[in-house]
Amino acid sequence: MTIWIGLTGWGDHPALYNHQVGRVDKLYTYSSHFPVVEVDTSFYAIPTATQFQKWVSKTPNDFSFVIKAYQGITGHDRKVYTNAEMKEMIQQLLDAIRPVQEAGKLNCLLFQFPPWFKPNTQNIGKLKKIKKWLGGVPSAIEFRNRKWYEPFETETVAFLQKEGWIHVICDEPQAGEGSIPFVMRPTSDHILIRFHGRNVYGWNNNGQEDWRKVRFLYRYNEQELEEWKEHILELQQQAKSITVLFNNNSGGDAHDNAKQLMNKLEIEYDNLNPKQMDLFDSF
Repeated sequence: MTIWIGLTGWGDHPALYNHQVGRVDKLYTYSSHFPVVEVDTSFYAIPTATQFQKWVSKTPNDFSFVIKAYQGITGHDRKVYTNAEMKEMIQQLLDAIRPVQEAGKLNCLLFQFPPWFKPNTQNIGKLKKIKKWLGGVPSAIEFRNRKWYEPFETETVAFLQKEGWIHVICDEPQAGEGSIPFVMRPTSDHILIRFHGRNVYGWNNNGQEDWRKVRFLYRYNEQELEEWKEHILELQQQAKSITVLFNNNSGGDAHDNAKQLMNKLEIEYDNLNPKQMDLFDSF
C-alpha cells in the first residue's frame, strides 16, 4: 500500500525555496520534498510533449504527475464543441502526456467539472464519451455540483465505478450547490484526495477582485489533520494506492499541512531528489 502526499503546482510554495540562494529550479527542489505534484498549467492550455519531457527529466524515477485536463474539455470555457472537436482535444492531451506515460510517471489525469455541470442525460453521455476516448489512461473525476451526490450519491458512485473513473474525494467548504459533500467512497484501486480548505466565505464570494486568492486561504488545524489521518488509514483497506494533494495555497499553508500529515502518518519518502543540504553532506 502506497500513500503519496504532495501539492498542487510547484511554484507557489515559498517555504520550499527560501533557504536557497540565487536562481532556483523549483520543480527540482519541490521533488526533493514530495513524490507527486498536480500540474495545473494544463488546465489553461495543453503543454507540448517537449515541455512535459522537461518536467519529467527534472524529477526522480519514482515521482508522478497528476495532470489537470484542459478547460475546454471540462466545459469551464462555456463553449460548445462538436464530438469531433472534443475528441481532437482529448487526443492532443494524450499526445502531450506521452513522455510522462513512457517514463512511468503518470499518476492520473484529473477532470474537474464546473458547478454548472449537473447530472443529466447529456452530461452523463459526455462522461462516457470522454472515458472511451481516453482508453485505458487512469483518469479521475471531480465534480463541483452538489446534485451529483444529493440525491444521487449511490447512482453517481456506481456510474463512476462502472465506467472506470477514479472518484476524487474532496475536503472543501460546505457552501451550497457549488460545492460537494465529503463522500469517502472509492471507485477503483487508486484513490485521489484533494484538500481545498474550508473557507466558506472565500469559496462563494467570486465577485471580489482577489477571489481566487481568498478562495483557498485556509490552514488545517491539528484536529482536522488528525481526523484525516484516521480517514486515510481507513481508506487504506480499500485501495492499493492513495494520492493526497493539498490545494490550500493562498497563504502558503499547503506545504506545512502536507508535512504535518506526513508526520502524523509517519511517512518518509526515499528516492527523492537530493536536497541542497544533502549535497554538502556528501563531501
